[in-house]
Amino acid sequence: MRLFVGLGNPGAKYAGNRHNIGFLAVDEIARRHGFAPWRRRFQGETSEGVVDREKVVLLKPTTYMNESGRAVQEAANFFKLTPSDVTVFQDELELPPAKVRVKIGGGIAGHNGLRSISAHIGNEYRRVRLGIGHPGVKELVHSHVLSDFAKSDRAWVEALCQAVADNAGLLATGHDASFANKVHLTMQAKGFDKGENGGEKPA
Repeated sequence: MRLFVGLGNPGAKYAGNRHNIGFLAVDEIARRHGFAPWRRRFQGETSEGVVDREKVVLLKPTTYMNESGRAVQEAANFFKLTPSDVTVFQDELELPPAKVRVKIGGGIAGHNGLRSISAHIGNEYRRVRLGIGHPGVKELVHSHVLSDFAKSDRAWVEALCQAVADNAGLLATGHDASFANKVHLTMQAKGFDKGENGGEKPA
């Protein structure tokens, strides 16, 4: 079994925020793979389903970003999962928009959701880093992540979430580099990612 955690803040006020792209990604996985209806538990919302014959539980913590680890720990304990069974979908300032990287462990780069999760379950979980771009000035970071995606962003955000969902089976079965490569190629084919291969091998 795998636990896929989308990070974000609950409520309509935050629904379109850049900080909530993790929520958007797991919502699309649930839709694409016909998961069960969302229900409230583990200090969050969960939906269960199967991806490439692997049982997956999706979790959207409703604790607000800074306390995400409480929900993740509760779910992981219930299902008797180790950090290596947990995949977290997060917004990433240090990646250009539409880019994806996958890594296991490593630093948290000031991300409060990751800080909370690492404090509760340790650091050796998988992170799917979804690029939202950096505003260029440190003082603008807070308002950048808590602002809605611009209308001009919506096409690539939708395409990225679809590509993540279409290839989620590779994450569920531990093929991280293949997942990142396929998402990159999909985004490139749609004209959203013209850079180098976005795949990172698991650390």
